[in-house]
Amino acid sequence: MLFLIQTSLAPIKLGCFLKTDQIRMKFYDCKTAPSSRRARIFIAEKGIDVETIYVDLASREHMGQEFRRINPNCTVPVLEIPDGTRFTTTAAIWAYLESKYPNPALIGETAKERGVITDIQWQIEINGFLAMAEFLRNSAPAMKNRALPGPYDYEQIPKLADRGKSRTLQFLSAIEEMIGDKPYVAGDKFSIADIDLPDHLDVGQVLVKLEYSGICGAQ
Repeated sequence: MLFLIQTSLAPIKLGCFLKTDQIRMKFYDCKTAPSSRRARIFIAEKGIDVETIYVDLASREHMGQEFRRINPNCTVPVLEIPDGTRFTTTAAIWAYLESKYPNPALIGETAKERGVITDIQWQIEINGFLAMAEFLRNSAPAMKNRALPGPYDYEQIPKLADRGKSRTLQFLSAIEEMIGDKPYVAGDKFSIADIDLPDHLDVGQVLVKLEYSGICGAQ
């Protein structure tokens, strides 16, 4: 918390005199956004104390000028570190925090572990998360003109929704084979793959329900 001292000239922020390692990081979050949840779980698993600032996507707060000054991409999550640097993707937040707070290791301890975990996590993201996003953003009425995240509006493309649905169903059917007999998704230890997969499964189950209820363009 920053306290103000009123002088004859201007308020002085005591935070200016604090060392950067004494200032809490700011985490811009939205409870309903999958990408934010992935970063939030990572932070919790690391036991890191951050200041959380909630952004209301439903009211389009992320599209307003105030939030655009924080992240011109108009997306969450955002992590602001004490020197003012902001990381605006889940991958960047993971990479920074894993390096800054290496224990517990969530992206592997050895070179081989890091390679295996990153490989599997990428498969989950591209074949699962991005497929689900392709389906949802190109079919849900609430996403009309918002087929892609970011500061610009894009029309929905029904054929991409069809492709996204097919990719999503294929991904869901291949999960058991991907995990095999491993105790965790990517091996013997909890990792970002274990953060990502349940998160995407939650989204996938919602999409299947929406599809069969007719909300996402079922024929």
